[in-house]
Amino acid sequence: MFSLTRLRLGAVLGVVGLILGWISIEIACKPCLKRGREAIDRNLNPDYDPDDDDTNTINAPLNPNPSSTPVDSDPVSASYAIKAV
Repeated sequence: MFSLTRLRLGAVLGVVGLILGWISIEIACKPCLKRGREAIDRNLNPDYDPDDDDTNTINAPLNPNPSSTPVDSDPVSASYAIKAV
């Protein structure tokens, strides 16, 4: 039969494996997990009001600094655009 020390060793190795796996996932996915945790914290905050965000750019123009001349100033090449399918 199995001895009690072998069962304990197996349990300890299993727990250590889970901890190392958790740490590796935390390191590998840190940017994504950070944004997700910030979003959860913001949504669980009762004082948070999304209308107070300064980053709300829903009414901002799509092109805030339009240039007066197009990038391609050659009218011939601009009027004969080829569409390849």
